[in-house]
Amino acid sequence: MAGEMRPCQIHQPSPARGRVLKRFTPDVSAALPGPDWMCTRRAAAVAGLGDVAHPDVGEEVWRYSRIDELDLERYLPSSQRPVANTGVDGFIADGAAATVVLCDGWIQSVYISEAATEADVLIGTVADLVSGPALLGAVLEAPVDLFGHLNRAFCPEPLAVVVPDGVRLDGPVVVVSHVATEGVAAFPRLVVHCGVDAEVAVVEVQTSDDVGALVAPVLEATVGRAGRLCHAVLQELGQRVWQMAHQEVHVGQDASGELFHAGLGGDYARTRTDSRLLGRGAECRITAAYFGDGAQALDYRTFLDHAAPDTVSELLFKGAVDDASRSVYTGLIRVRPEAVRTRANQTNRNIKLSPDAWAESVPNLEIETDDVMCSHASTISPVDADQRFYLESRGVPTIVAERLLLEGFFSEVVAAAPVPSVGDRLQRGLIEKLNRHSTVGAKGAV
Repeated sequence: MAGEMRPCQIHQPSPARGRVLKRFTPDVSAALPGPDWMCTRRAAAVAGLGDVAHPDVGEEVWRYSRIDELDLERYLPSSQRPVANTGVDGFIADGAAATVVLCDGWIQSVYISEAATEADVLIGTVADLVSGPALLGAVLEAPVDLFGHLNRAFCPEPLAVVVPDGVRLDGPVVVVSHVATEGVAAFPRLVVHCGVDAEVAVVEVQTSDDVGALVAPVLEATVGRAGRLCHAVLQELGQRVWQMAHQEVHVGQDASGELFHAGLGGDYARTRTDSRLLGRGAECRITAAYFGDGAQALDYRTFLDHAAPDTVSELLFKGAVDDASRSVYTGLIRVRPEAVRTRANQTNRNIKLSPDAWAESVPNLEIETDDVMCSHASTISPVDADQRFYLESRGVPTIVAERLLLEGFFSEVVAAAPVPSVGDRLQRGLIEKLNRHSTVGAKGAV
């Protein structure tokens, strides 16, 4: 990573016609470092914020959310590199090809293995790359919502992972994204390019201190012909953090994109995933596990666009909600007229562990051609009473029986983790949640 770049020159936009964000100003954006082309893009984004519609629960894409509770004026974008936080919980996978640590959206450290360096894998700030202007925004020409616009205007150092054609990395690229500052609005951005016949696994670990903060990460990923990208997120944010994440993934001919998500933390944590299958034979698999307790809200929106023949998608989301927590899953699979012989399956399973918990599941299909095989399914229910009774009838205490069934419920997702250490860490997180649930249940049974 190169040294600090000069601050951008201040660009004063014309008066905004829309709602004014008092703390998200041109001065804050202009204080961020970068080359001229990046400064120009940030300035254009911040100048247009007044014309960007703010999310509303009346919109279908924000239905069931808690967006009406968010007060953006509580947060301030980070305009200076934070002091390195030695308390960052580094996730080190065995044989990692690279490890990057971000704090409040700023790159703190980059380690690249000798094997990855010899293979000409590029990992670092987009600003340092000759191809930076073409990479940034290559798959996301226009942000999908206000938080995408804010990311474009206030992301200090977009991180790039570029794997050349034909290169297959044995170990994962690990990106630890930490939030450390009270009241900060952090905007990390990750740009991944997996070349033709290339293969890479990228693991994002999202953590925070016990702070009240807003984080709006963006992922842009492209998978070239016959390439293979595995991308996993371990979301372990603190209980006072709001997250508004967006993932945009484009998959080429005969290529595959495997996405994995583990949602355990946050006050309100939302992830929107847009995946486009653009070439014949492209495949996408999205697997997720989430477990809410307390007053948490975990919100997932998926948009799968089959835009070529012989494409395949498999979506499996499994979640549990306890106490007064909430979960939302809404998904749309769209099959375009040219996408004949598509195979697409969408499944969402939810378990309610408390009468005060709430889950919403809305899978959708939009099919514009024939000769396809598509399905969707969703369930929301308590722990299966017959299965629990079967265990109880053989002497297993009720609390233990319920815990065993919950572990079995999530085992399919844990086993699907693309990197073993990701599955291990998800398993530990689920056990911590189950321990709390079992302890409360045991007290209630006394």
